Amino acid sequence: MGDVVIREYDPGWPAAFRDLAGGLRATLSDIALRIDHIGSTSVPGLASKDVIDVQVSVADDVALGTAASSLEAHGWSREMDLGSDHHVAGTSTDERDWRKAVLTEPPGHRRVNLHVRVEGRPNQRYALLFRDYLRAHPTSAQAYETLKRQLAALLRHDSDRYADVKEAGCDLIYLAAEEWAPTVGWRPEPLTTSEP
Repeated sequence: MGDVVIREYDPGWPAAFRDLAGGLRATLSDIALRIDHIGSTSVPGLASKDVIDVQVSVADDVALGTAASSLEAHGWSREMDLGSDHHVAGTSTDERDWRKAVLTEPPGHRRVNLHVRVEGRPNQRYALLFRDYLRAHPTSAQAYETLKRQLAALLRHDSDRYADVKEAGCDLIYLAAEEWAPTVGWRPEPLTTSEP
């Protein structure tokens, strides 16, 4: 994975996502119910690693496997067969609710982490709600940036440990986002490709 390097927000990240989304739509066609820009690069003004995170939402576990296989056939590298996201305290303990496929970009392309998740499951909701909460709460986004920068300074050469420690901070933000969501009637955007 290499060193953890946090860089200033790049206004080119949304366009990079849109280019990726177009290619993914052509590859996956109707298998993809949604293609969303997620993670730090999807939050305007937020510093991040220069890696575009994309979530492809599919209908069920069969479509999850089909999408991952189709992407592999188009040069994407699968990081795990069918893995899972970590379980968040106070949420579903059913392992199926956290299942996903993770793929990385074809050789010679910009860095991408592609997460394929099932529509309506907690891990799919987590990525979208986390993003939208940070977009709506710039002060929380700045606090999250501070956490990432401090962790990167401490764990620059240990990207796995960086991700593990950062995960706890993300869960705190997510739990606050779950409290916020009903107060504003939050729902995921009804778009197949979302970007501010």
